[in-house]
Amino acid sequence: MELPMKYTESMRNLLREEFESYLETFEKPVRLGLRINQNKVTGEEWEKISPFSLEKVPWIPNGYYYKEEEKPSRHPYYYAGLYYLQEPSAMTPASRLPVEEGDTVLDLCAAPGGKATELGARLKGSGMLVANDISSSRAKALLKNLELMGLWNCYVTCEDPVKLQQQLPCFFDKILVDAPCSGEGMFRRRPEMAREWEEKGPSEYSSVQKELVLAAAAMLKPGGMLLYSTCTFSREENEEVIHFLLEKAPDLSLEEIVPYEGFSPGVGLSSCVRIFPHKMNGEGHFMALLKKAGESHKPITAARGQGTGKAIPAEVREFLQGISCPFEQDRFYMVQDKVYYLPAGSGMPGRLRYLRTGLYLGERKKNRFEPAQALAMALKREEYDSSINLSSGDERTLRYLKGETIEVSDLHAPRKKGWQLVCVDGFPLGWGKLSGGMLKNKYYPGWRWQ
Repeated sequence: MELPMKYTESMRNLLREEFESYLETFEKPVRLGLRINQNKVTGEEWEKISPFSLEKVPWIPNGYYYKEEEKPSRHPYYYAGLYYLQEPSAMTPASRLPVEEGDTVLDLCAAPGGKATELGARLKGSGMLVANDISSSRAKALLKNLELMGLWNCYVTCEDPVKLQQQLPCFFDKILVDAPCSGEGMFRRRPEMAREWEEKGPSEYSSVQKELVLAAAAMLKPGGMLLYSTCTFSREENEEVIHFLLEKAPDLSLEEIVPYEGFSPGVGLSSCVRIFPHKMNGEGHFMALLKKAGESHKPITAARGQGTGKAIPAEVREFLQGISCPFEQDRFYMVQDKVYYLPAGSGMPGRLRYLRTGLYLGERKKNRFEPAQALAMALKREEYDSSINLSSGDERTLRYLKGETIEVSDLHAPRKKGWQLVCVDGFPLGWGKLSGGMLKNKYYPGWRWQ
């Protein structure tokens, strides 16, 4: 492909004797990756059931390369939320932010959700994730991916980072800022970005990046950690942004990132990490991990609690009796007839634009309750008292995902009528309503197989 001359010269100056090796990568095929959702399946379990011929991404514990012809986005396991399709280098930032159970975590520029879904899974049902994107359309895609991965303890916001900073000062234990950038590290994968670079180069983005990191620093608790990342090679968008942040926020200091033999050090900031495609099987990336001075003490709070839910309408309470997960009464939240279950002890302010507050349980309709797709994805098969289990090779699985009514009289269901959790090989896909051996399809229309 033809690269902009100004870009080529900047890379020649950056890489020196390695420049020709970098250019040679444009003649090689890109590597495709999927990251398993550890909220639903372990690596050991996945390797036993995977229908694909996989190769481990060596620096990502739950990352795998796959072959393009295998098309994992067209397999029922994708619709069960068992994995997220993600470029291998792009898996790295979320893997290097040291999220712990009980943390309050912010992904500031989260859409479409590749990094947020991993951060949420690593919380293991505890603490809270706030996933934000300033773009409403992109935030909707983010919401779908978080729900597909079955996360209970999330807020999805669509806010300007400055307003978030005003509402949530010193609020978060961990923050990821995967900043919008000129995308130099993705030119091989997306050649159109090279053409866009000529119109909007690094200087177009650096002021936005500086605003983002300052807002993030203000929202970080004492003792908290912030990871800044881009998919560009530009020093103006990488090391210079970090120099700026350290100057404006002297209570921050650089931390070492968990190493890998293919990582390259930052230019003049050896604690930072650069990923180059001629050194690793992935595209270009930059990361810097920073810590705020001081100590933060927090309790570990579970995203699911103990309680009965007596404050909610009877038809909602009746449906939830079929779920073995206990609920805390004071965490239910209703907007008109829609029912949500909030993360524990969140304390989120009301003056923000929310696309989702916690787990969407469903909607009350004419004195009956319709469970939500998000609730189905958040459950395990054994947590609901009646399920229909299809195999991935059964043609009815595809028909269900397309929204069709299916005949299931040959399949066992503990209850012979009413709501069923529909699963593929034991992993939930959505809801159906059983009557006389026929399953009326309740799979969410917006998610259907096209």
